Order: sequence, then C-alpha cells, then structure tokens
Amino acid sequence: MVEPIVKFQNVHKSFGDVEVLKGIDLDIKPAEKVAVIGPSGSGKTTIIRMLMTLEEPTSGTILVDGENLWNMEKNGKLIPANEKHLQQIRGNIGMVFQHFNLFPHMSILENCMTAPIHVQKEDKKTAKERSVEMLEKVGLGDKLDNYPSQLSGGQKQRVAMARALVMRPKIMLFDEVTSALDPELVEEVLEVIRGIANEGSMSMVLVTHEMEFARDIADRVLFLDAGVIAEQGPPHEVFGQSENVRLQSFLRRFKR
Repeated sequence: MVEPIVKFQNVHKSFGDVEVLKGIDLDIKPAEKVAVIGPSGSGKTTIIRMLMTLEEPTSGTILVDGENLWNMEKNGKLIPANEKHLQQIRGNIGMVFQHFNLFPHMSILENCMTAPIHVQKEDKKTAKERSVEMLEKVGLGDKLDNYPSQLSGGQKQRVAMARALVMRPKIMLFDEVTSALDPELVEEVLEVIRGIANEGSMSMVLVTHEMEFARDIADRVLFLDAGVIAEQGPPHEVFGQSENVRLQSFLRRFKR
C-alpha cells in the first residue's frame, strides 16, 4: 500500500458559531489529481487553506507526507506546531490563488525568484535559471522583464503558477484559479494546468467550477456539501452515475 501524501482525519473547522467542515476524512495519494466541487460555502476553499497553513483546524489531524501538519512532538507529547515546523512542511506545497497575489513592483522574473532565494536560500543564479525554465513552461519566456500591470489576467495567473512550480512542491493546490478571469482567458490557464497534470509526478487538488475540466483532468472528484464529502469517486461515476440528489441539483446549474 502506498502511503497517502495528504491525510485528513476527522477534521472540523468552525468560524465562530458556524461549523464549515464537519469531520472530513480524506486521503490523497502521491501524484493523484483530485478535483473538489460543490456550492459556495460548502468548505472547499477551507480544505486547501488549511493545507497551506492559512487556516488552522478546530479539531482533527492533517498529515502531509507522513508528518503532522499542525502539531509537533516534543518530549513524547504532541504540542502545537511552531512556525519553523509549519514552514518546513509548507515547503512541500504550492498554491495558486484566485487573485494572483503578485508583487506589483517586481518584474515577473523577480516575482518567481523571490521565494527560492529567501525561503529556500538558493543562490541567485540557480533561482534565476529555474524561474526562467518555469516561465517558459507556462508560455511566458518572452515576458521576463514585464511587470504584472503589463500582463493580462490569464498571463498573471500563469506567472502565479510558475512561481509556485519554482519551489518544486510535491503537492499543488489550485483555488478557483479561473474565477477572476474573463471567459476568453479561462482556456489558456486551464491548458497550462493540463500540461502540469500530464507530467504526472505531482499531487494536485483543484477547487473548481469548471466541470468539464474536472471530468477531463481528475483521477477523483469530491463533492462537498454543507461541510461534508457527500460524494466521491472517478469522474465518470460522480458526473454520470451518482444518485445523490444534492449533487444532481448542483450539476444541473452547469448544463447548457
């Protein structure tokens, strides 16, 4: 049996009196591509924000590559993780957000080089070489000296992907990466994600409303509803064979 690279064990998350996740159990295998779908407020983004250490679970355990994410062992006891521990595990994870989060005062090459130099302590030459390689991979090798304000939304999102890939993560998280884009720019971003997925080596978790894309790219689809995984399985089963009434109602919104 291959050990999962991500493991959620009875994970709950509340914001004040509102329980957003209600006991999530989830294993993600190395190199597995998982699409997460569901209505707004169902907890999709909360799952990946916890993996990226942007939100802490209220209770339950999250393991990344066999290590407890939010706790660490000291003198034989589990205690809350310190920043060093979180940073160490976060180094295995890359995330692409809805709104790019690029530094406006830096060129796109500098945007990609910053984390390898300051977080991974790489020398400038190595960081530059790998940043150029990743920007070429996402089709922006001719824009190295451009600033974010000179790019389209689709190009900015591709820079954000290159910046995450430069860190050589084992797991890539995508949070509704096309939702802030004009419709004509969506496909160029999805095409880059397809290319990354087809390389096969990275686990990927994609929160998306692009149902055809999820069907095309995912090994497994999770349907979240009201804080629980209400349905999961291979795309052909989730999209074509499920009898879950809530899932069927959700999918009807996307039928043309």
